[in-house]
Amino acid sequence: MTRATARTLIRATFATWLGLSLSLELSAQVAEPVRKDAAALMDDLMADRGRIGRPFSLTDQRGRRVGSEQWQGSVVLLYFGYLSCPDACSTDLAAIGLAIGTLGPLGDRVQPVFVTLDPQRDTAAQLGPYTQRFHPRFLALRGTEQETRDIAHAYKVYFEKIPVGATQDYAIDHTSFIYVLDTHGRYAGFFPPGTSGARIADRLREMIRENPP
Repeated sequence: MTRATARTLIRATFATWLGLSLSLELSAQVAEPVRKDAAALMDDLMADRGRIGRPFSLTDQRGRRVGSEQWQGSVVLLYFGYLSCPDACSTDLAAIGLAIGTLGPLGDRVQPVFVTLDPQRDTAAQLGPYTQRFHPRFLALRGTEQETRDIAHAYKVYFEKIPVGATQDYAIDHTSFIYVLDTHGRYAGFFPPGTSGARIADRLREMIRENPP
């Protein structure tokens, strides 16, 4: 399967996504207008403009440095979020886990990966148990603040810390897409927030079958 074909396959999932709208998760405690930089990142993602994604490595929940080189031969479902996320992250991670289970033996060819956008608060000890609730093969990655921002922006992920009231606490506004990397580690497309596990499985099945190990 060519890169263009893989992208067409994935994008068929959201052809009816009204207006290709920008979907930002906002904490219940805050409400901020959509910022220009967020809109620009989403415009690039929707239009497939410029390079999207790049090889990277971060530290997983076991303290190992891992990345796209280790995932060669697998289709990667890559998600950016944080542990204190009120709802979107858990919903999408559950859909990823369901998709892998729905694929049966083909699910062994899928590597789920979670990258925290909140390395300041999300520790490795917390990330492992949280993500493995959704699937035991989840890799939970964290980096420095700068590494996180560089990798997120490479994938056109918008995120920003938003103070909550007059406290030291904060929420994180972020876009919530499931990115798909092909068996060569190249960006192949994305699923929008709220895509069901069954729908994800349907779209991945052909990718996996057309790219045997």
